[in-house]
Amino acid sequence: MPLLSFLLYIFVTSFTPGPNNIMAMLFANKYGLRKTTKFCLGVGAGFLVVMLLCSYFNVLLQNSIPKIEFFMTVLGAIYMVYLAIKIILSKDDDKNNDENRNNSFFMGMLLQFINPKGILYGITAIATFILPYHNSNFSLIMYSFFLAFVGFVSTFCWSLFGSVFQKFLSKYKSQFNIVMALLLMYSAVSILIK
Repeated sequence: MPLLSFLLYIFVTSFTPGPNNIMAMLFANKYGLRKTTKFCLGVGAGFLVVMLLCSYFNVLLQNSIPKIEFFMTVLGAIYMVYLAIKIILSKDDDKNNDENRNNSFFMGMLLQFINPKGILYGITAIATFILPYHNSNFSLIMYSFFLAFVGFVSTFCWSLFGSVFQKFLSKYKSQFNIVMALLLMYSAVSILIK
């Protein structure tokens, strides 16, 4: 497994702004870290379920259609390039921030099942980096736990550094986005030339 590319992909997709991270940051600003922790735990629990579903969905696809691995890898690389382009072109838009949402474990967990970034992240990470090298039940479960843990950590970090990180991102948003996009592009290229 190209470990550096795998870790870069996970870091970039987990720690860049997305529904989980933005909501956690807003909740921490509004309710404080202690009250936001239950939301972050819900995100982690929901993310674990989604990662397990993504793992076995990918296994089903790979076992049903053995030649799909190459296409899944190419699709994963294309999706990473798409994410990189979206990151570079993203505008400072707070219209999607809904502060009236319930700051609860259940809401954090439920969000994972309607979060396209998280679902595509799981399908791409597992199909591209994990299944070509590890396909035992134990490996899939352990990697699912690892991916869910990283998802929880990123959400918790965004809530922990809510106001500080928000100020930093607004001040250095374009530079941050360029670095994250370049790291994603590197990951995409490295999986194609493995």
